[in-house]
Amino acid sequence: MDADEHDWNRTLREQWEFHWNHHLRARLDGLTDDEYFWSPVPEAWSVRPRGSSTAPVQAGAGHFTIDYAFPEPVPAAFTTIAWRLGHVIVGVLAARNAAHFGAPAASYETWEYAGSAATALDQLESQLDLWLAGVRGLGEAGLRVPVGAKEPFPELPMAALVLHIHRELIHHLSEVCLLRDLYLHTNPATNGATR
Repeated sequence: MDADEHDWNRTLREQWEFHWNHHLRARLDGLTDDEYFWSPVPEAWSVRPRGSSTAPVQAGAGHFTIDYAFPEPVPAAFTTIAWRLGHVIVGVLAARNAAHFGAPAASYETWEYAGSAATALDQLESQLDLWLAGVRGLGEAGLRVPVGAKEPFPELPMAALVLHIHRELIHHLSEVCLLRDLYLHTNPATNGATR
């Protein structure tokens, strides 16, 4: 098969789908609220009940907000599972689903952040479904179209954005898995539990 006949759209989707189905999804099963909000260090950024944060910026439209600062501190703040999932759901997926695939507008400021692990995982799965449907709908020709002014590098093709989003998903959700491992091995109440 030559490169012109290859289904590049399917290959790009499979890059993420394989990692999700074989490495990540099962690792998120059973995520508890204690893990979701757990902070292994003081002053970690998280998702918190409105008005309870000490971060310079608390973004969000609902009962919970996400910690933030602009400019970002150096070194970067440590972030909880709740924060990392909020970032993936909103900044990585929902904003791109809105910008490129006709989903409702989404931003850090307007999002209703999840107050529980179960709600966050539901939001994640919904945004992943929208993302994959959008990528599938691009077909082959749509992967070559420039991303446009909605992205920092407007001249790059949509294929580059797809690869970038998949790297972000793999990177941040692997961090979530690592934090779950750290929680398991440092919390006496869960030490010895199997996952």
